[in-house]
Amino acid sequence: MQNAQKRIIFLLSHPVQYYSPLFVEIANQPELDLRVLYCSNENVNGHIDKGFGVEVKWDIPLLEGYNYKFMKNNSWKPSIFNGFWGLLNFRIFSELRNCRSSYLVINGWNYASYFLAVIAAKIFGLQLCLRGESPLNQELLRPKIILLLRKIFFKYLFFKLFNYFFFIGIENKKFYEFYGVPARKLVFTPYSVDNERFAKEFEKYKNIKNELRREAGLPVNKVIILFSGKYIEKKRPMDLLKAYKELDNEESVLVFLGDGELRNKMNDFIRLNKLKNVFLIGFKNQTELGKYYSMAHIFVLPSGPGETWGLVVNEAMNFGLPIILSDMVGCSPNLLHQKINGFGFNMGDIEEIKNKLKLLVINKYLRLEMGKNSKVIIEKYDYDVTIKNILTIN
Repeated sequence: MQNAQKRIIFLLSHPVQYYSPLFVEIANQPELDLRVLYCSNENVNGHIDKGFGVEVKWDIPLLEGYNYKFMKNNSWKPSIFNGFWGLLNFRIFSELRNCRSSYLVINGWNYASYFLAVIAAKIFGLQLCLRGESPLNQELLRPKIILLLRKIFFKYLFFKLFNYFFFIGIENKKFYEFYGVPARKLVFTPYSVDNERFAKEFEKYKNIKNELRREAGLPVNKVIILFSGKYIEKKRPMDLLKAYKELDNEESVLVFLGDGELRNKMNDFIRLNKLKNVFLIGFKNQTELGKYYSMAHIFVLPSGPGETWGLVVNEAMNFGLPIILSDMVGCSPNLLHQKINGFGFNMGDIEEIKNKLKLLVINKYLRLEMGKNSKVIIEKYDYDVTIKNILTIN
């Protein structure tokens, strides 16, 4: 390794479709020497996603263009879905033994392996960086006694071990500040998607939107309201369905991308209320998403606690869509500029969702202006920003 290079090691539970393009970009930086350690490979060849309820195999490269290694999982119940003890990689010690002065980035504290990595880093002289997702507004929903115990653990014990905290957005920064992290340790590394890929898809599809709608069996003369995500309680798709029922507008259709345990409940609601123009499309893979974002006119994410960011919002904004987000969506303080590129609402307020939908459905000019603003705003949430700020640490 050249003296000018900064070695950075990312420790992840498993390959993630949103991280892999970032790793490729980091690997292309001459100032950085990247290495990625994975605790599990169980999703590489496809797996049953418990949220979607279907078999998922990502159709974009997860392991190309950067240096990575899978470590043996020594857990007695090995799986990324089996909680804290599902990942137990003793190999971490030998992997980090000769990495003194490197930067180790850990993505949380929800697996035993992450704690092993912290111990190894302190033994072998690595600088520790934490890149979690927790937003403060959701943290404060916990019972007071739990907050007190977490404050003791985070402020006075765990967070004392880290040199830097890579915060992903405003609420995440507030989370670290709440637990006593000083400003000098905070580094902005925004949650991003592959803007470059989506920009190419936007250009590819922007002039053939009606053809795409016909191919998908969607009307070409109606306003398409889009939801993308798992049909699970955390995402609150039923809130959007109820608001659409109250909207009672013949000029729009509602499209749900994704799948999950609430599908039957959603279908029952559609049938019982005789809702027309509601389409449950099902799960679509990464290379198919661009077509649906291109077909849409409005994007809605009504999620509740647990939606620590919502990268589907980044994706939708890359296609020039106005957004409607609940106040519990983690990215809302960063990506939603109220009345500029969309609207916010209090989680669970069906009337608010309906009113915001109505404003955008009936006003084409407003949709177009807000959509243009979305594209401008999302340009600042790019992998380049993360890389630039990582380069500033020393």
